[in-house]
Amino acid sequence: MDIIDLTIKAYFPLLLVSDKSKGPLTGDKFRHMQRNMLKRALLGTTGGAAAFLGACLYKQDEWTYANVLMPVVQIALDGEDAHRWGVWAASKNLFPKCNFTPTRSLMETKVWDLTFPNPLGMAAGFDKDGEGVEGIARLGFGFVEVGSVTPLPQPGNARPRVFRLYEDKAVINRYGFNSAGHEKVLQNVSEYIDKKRETPCILGINLGKNKTSSSAVDDYSKGVNTFFDVADYLVVNVSSPNTPGLRNLQAKKELSELISGVTKARDLKCKDGSRCTPLLLKIAPDLTEEDKLDIADVVLVHKVDGLIVANTTVSRPDSLLSSNKNETGGLSGAPLKNLSTTV
Repeated sequence: MDIIDLTIKAYFPLLLVSDKSKGPLTGDKFRHMQRNMLKRALLGTTGGAAAFLGACLYKQDEWTYANVLMPVVQIALDGEDAHRWGVWAASKNLFPKCNFTPTRSLMETKVWDLTFPNPLGMAAGFDKDGEGVEGIARLGFGFVEVGSVTPLPQPGNARPRVFRLYEDKAVINRYGFNSAGHEKVLQNVSEYIDKKRETPCILGINLGKNKTSSSAVDDYSKGVNTFFDVADYLVVNVSSPNTPGLRNLQAKKELSELISGVTKARDLKCKDGSRCTPLLLKIAPDLTEEDKLDIADVVLVHKVDGLIVANTTVSRPDSLLSSNKNETGGLSGAPLKNLSTTV
């Protein structure tokens, strides 16, 4: 018994339709007529609902996204698959262009020699390989930060590595710097720039190191040399909790050696008269007061252009409710707000 049969039995009473020339319609003829009527009704209803949903999504109706699209995505796809489909959609420019046009002077933010159209940006970690910069910019972000990017391609940690914490409005991930590598990411972002940025936005490149690398200074310096001419700003990421030993680079001695080497690589690129691309440091939220003072000393001595505060946390607040709260990895989302703001 198919769904049509069930629906007929549930909603259609037994009717006799008279026809003077042929007599009453009963049995197979009547049932065939009922099925055709119901099919037409279902097709019309489904088509109308689909058209209405499409119009709501096109008009960027917030209620539809929050209460229809996102619940369906969360049921149909796990965290990483949803992430990958989101990047794919951005790479194909499937997201509608943001129609919000605020008074420009109220939203513009000027930092270094850059003017950000607005201060809301897409942080590193979403578009790791620079595949969808144009599509993300279409959503209205003032900047897009690609990465983290490692010199050589690497797969990152094994799946599953992304966990939703629905009750806590949070996510735990342990991706582990999965990256297509410098060469491929440079190709991707260059294609965006070659299109003359149909949707202009500030482009940041977040740099990482390979898991098996013997020299952090070499890896980050290679990133500076590779992306210096295409990035509006560069980020040295030493705060991901998912690469063994990476956060040790935040210790004062190790950080000073790293930043000294990376800033020298950047400054050498500036000497030929090129724009001196700003260099930032991304830090963890899980820092002691002594750690903060040490980092402040290093960035002031080596004249780092700015800090990004902060990466995900390895702490787990007592307020977490989700059954996924004890998964290994970095926690982001609502529970990180107070901690990162305090830093």
